[in-house]
Amino acid sequence: MTLYRNLILAALVLTLFVVSLGAYVRLSDAGLGCPDWPGCYGALTPHHAADAINAELAARPDGPVSHAKAWKEMVHRYFAGTLGVLVLAIAVLAWRGRRETQGGPGLPLLLLGLIVFQALLGMWTVTKLLKPLVVSAHLLGGMATLSLLVWLWLRERSQSGHAYFANVDHLRRAGGIGLALVVVQIALGGWVSTNYAALACTDFPLCQGAWMPAMDFEHGFTLHRELGETAAGDLLPLTALTAIHWVHRVMALIVTLYLGWLVVRLLRTPGYVCFGMAVGGLLLVQVMLGISNVLFSLPLALAVAHNAGAAGLLASMVWLNYRVRRR
Repeated sequence: MTLYRNLILAALVLTLFVVSLGAYVRLSDAGLGCPDWPGCYGALTPHHAADAINAELAARPDGPVSHAKAWKEMVHRYFAGTLGVLVLAIAVLAWRGRRETQGGPGLPLLLLGLIVFQALLGMWTVTKLLKPLVVSAHLLGGMATLSLLVWLWLRERSQSGHAYFANVDHLRRAGGIGLALVVVQIALGGWVSTNYAALACTDFPLCQGAWMPAMDFEHGFTLHRELGETAAGDLLPLTALTAIHWVHRVMALIVTLYLGWLVVRLLRTPGYVCFGMAVGGLLLVQVMLGISNVLFSLPLALAVAHNAGAAGLLASMVWLNYRVRRR
């Protein structure tokens, strides 16, 4: 099953790239670069849709469509489609070799179902005009895909025979809680990004010069609404964006304190020092990127790196949870 394991690793690496590329598309305002799906104005490439793009540019010069944005959007779709083919191949191989794989075909088939749902979310992201709930769900779907591939890759590497030098029962619950906190924080970060709330607070550690600025939690965390609008269709107020940003900051503090404590426990547990160093290093990078995005007014490179860092931190927590449950 060497081919099977190699495909899993290739899909894992490609997923990390696709998640980061999706963040780049979103943060560069190219999410509606092609306003239909799966093609671009019914064509396979923006090059073949040049006349339609030019017509849209002439009608709305300041609109969301341009040749550059169309290519960004379609390149993301091409790589996502490639990932879908890889996952389909993994599922087929897992089913055909179900007596040889470590845990049977259940997880690969679940992964295939998730990929199909991700494609639907990608379509709805465009057809629903970047509705925040749909875009956030698309981000979480990408992170879930990454997590399942990490787990599958670890399972198929057959590391169950590795020596574990300590009883790690005390780490199972702690690792599970840490993973859950990271998932919640990623969801909140996605909500910040999809609502364009990253610059609602441009100072740090204060927010608009105060520890508790004026905030509108009701409108900020109403899930079913259009981009930039309240559920009633009014313009979303700054206080709502402030609430979204502030909650993400507070949760970041909670996650940092908890994972910091977990890192100390890992560093003190024989056989788990490498996990402590990995989680601690990625956590430190994420905190620095988050603060830098505020202080430097969300430069595109740092914003994309913050998304990639979140994926890396999530992967490290999945790795830890796999290890403490499969020793």
